[in-house]
Amino acid sequence: MNRAKFRFPQGLAAGLLMLSVSLSTVAWGEPVQGIALHGQPKYGPDFKHFDYVNPDAPKGGEARFAAIGSFDTFNPFNIKGQPVVGIGQLFESLMTGSADEPFSEYGLIAESVEVPADRSSATFVLRPQAKFHDGSSITADDVLFSFETLKNQGSPAYRFYYANVASVERLDERRVKFTFAPGENRELPLIIGQMPVLAKKYWENRDFSATTLDIPLGSGPYRIERFEPGRFVVYQRDANYWGKDLPVNRGLNNIDRLRYDYYRDVTVALEAFKAGAYDLRVENVAKQWASGYDFPALREGRVKKEIFPHQRTSGMQGFVYNLRRPLFQDPKVRRALAYAFDFEWSNRNLFHDQYRRTRSYFDNSELAAQGLPSSEELALLEPLRKELPPEVFSTEYQPPVAKDDGQLRANLRQALELLQEAGWTFRDRKLVNAQTGEPFRFELLIDEPTWERIGLPFARNLERLGIEMTVRSVDSAQYENRVRDFDFDMVVNVWGQSLSPGNEQREFWSSAAADQPGSRNLAGLKNSAVDQLVDQLIAAPDRASLVTRVRALDRALQWNYLVIPHWHIPYDRIAFWDKFSYPSVTPLQGVQLNAWWIDPVKAAALSQRGSGAEKAEQKKPSL
Repeated sequence: MNRAKFRFPQGLAAGLLMLSVSLSTVAWGEPVQGIALHGQPKYGPDFKHFDYVNPDAPKGGEARFAAIGSFDTFNPFNIKGQPVVGIGQLFESLMTGSADEPFSEYGLIAESVEVPADRSSATFVLRPQAKFHDGSSITADDVLFSFETLKNQGSPAYRFYYANVASVERLDERRVKFTFAPGENRELPLIIGQMPVLAKKYWENRDFSATTLDIPLGSGPYRIERFEPGRFVVYQRDANYWGKDLPVNRGLNNIDRLRYDYYRDVTVALEAFKAGAYDLRVENVAKQWASGYDFPALREGRVKKEIFPHQRTSGMQGFVYNLRRPLFQDPKVRRALAYAFDFEWSNRNLFHDQYRRTRSYFDNSELAAQGLPSSEELALLEPLRKELPPEVFSTEYQPPVAKDDGQLRANLRQALELLQEAGWTFRDRKLVNAQTGEPFRFELLIDEPTWERIGLPFARNLERLGIEMTVRSVDSAQYENRVRDFDFDMVVNVWGQSLSPGNEQREFWSSAAADQPGSRNLAGLKNSAVDQLVDQLIAAPDRASLVTRVRALDRALQWNYLVIPHWHIPYDRIAFWDKFSYPSVTPLQGVQLNAWWIDPVKAAALSQRGSGAEKAEQKKPSL
């Protein structure tokens, strides 16, 4: 599944933690501390801490971060409202994962799990010390309530993730058994392990499907200390957190207080960072990284600007077509428009040549399809040939390239040929439907002004084809509502991918998800071959077959022209005021910000030199 867990700070590799415990000395069917999707996990049952943390990191201090837009709910589990950033830090799951493996999990609320060799069930035994913030014990009743509530009233994602759970049984106060429907699905025990456990007594008399600003009862390492709706939230580390001494938590959650302030847009947020209004930012804008940090504190060494390489898959970011719109239902049209996007120009002029072009839904990993299909892939693809584009079998997918203006003109000519084949023609310098005379026009919907500088050059190239694309920027609330309801022509989206894709692919690409508001199938893809490839991927019995099946799915997605691919980088860009220290090891999944800590010596030196923090309230731009 999509293994994003809302951890500090939200939105980076800290949200992709995946853990494991060795099964090498334990027979299948016996209670174990943890499990891996394939093969043997890295860590033995007596491990003390993960290799990428500092187990002796000091606790204390405050870290301040920025968020963009607003928030109106503390319920992150449904599709209503805008959840506050970082809220997942209040909730714990049955198991949790390590950042230096593809996909394995260790017990968190559950002290052990029992899984038979065929993975037809998973029985979790809860830790007796696991508590909610009010001191009450976490019980099997809470686990059952969480499963039923999330599946029936939560985000559509939970219905896809838990679709193959046949039954749930309370064995006693501390044991719960999940039985799975017949069929290969090795991931199901791990998916259930990632389920957040909610307090039944808190939620059972509340409307779980509604937004709320009542502070929920949680069990995680942080609590909400104070907040102002839409403006800020402060989390306080719980000194009595029941899981603080577990091996999976040693060296993590080191900072006492985490504050998130909300800003209008990324430009205002950057200026606030330079003024010392907050302490750390993950930079996602290449231009800002290249030229936006030329200010005295950086030159003087009070601010650090560093990159952290990672080996996680880049996933897919791109301009997404809404195939529910008649305009985009012809694949020739979707293919044609890609010729008008000039990545090379954007990379030179907007991104300072920092990016690589994305061509696969699983780039930067062994999962990406390359060359022609292998014999193993063909064995999967051949039975589906009638439902797949013919190029899947004959051609390696590559997005169009325009190294200069001459090549761009050639690309536009090729685009026009495809559009004419699809029934479009020029009239009065406009591209119109040859039968109806309807002009070719559509809207790119965005929620950040930053996307205008990428969208507008694309629109100018489309204009040369007689196509009118307007770029419309709306506020974050309106954008989220429209995307949930699939009320758009084209948007920018990112499908994050793990190194062990699984059940989440149903929510991304399945025919069933296409009609489910709030699902991640934004393109509206309905393809029986893709449905079958997703099912085969989920049933992969080992790592080698998983890689083969992901590559086969990748080819089917590439040649369906769901997106105009964007770009990626194999590292994280982080700027921070020099008050932090972090472990020397960066794991497979990339930098883990919840393993950082406030360094007392650095913090004191920064304060003496003047960090701007003491003047932040006076200097902070208007939120």
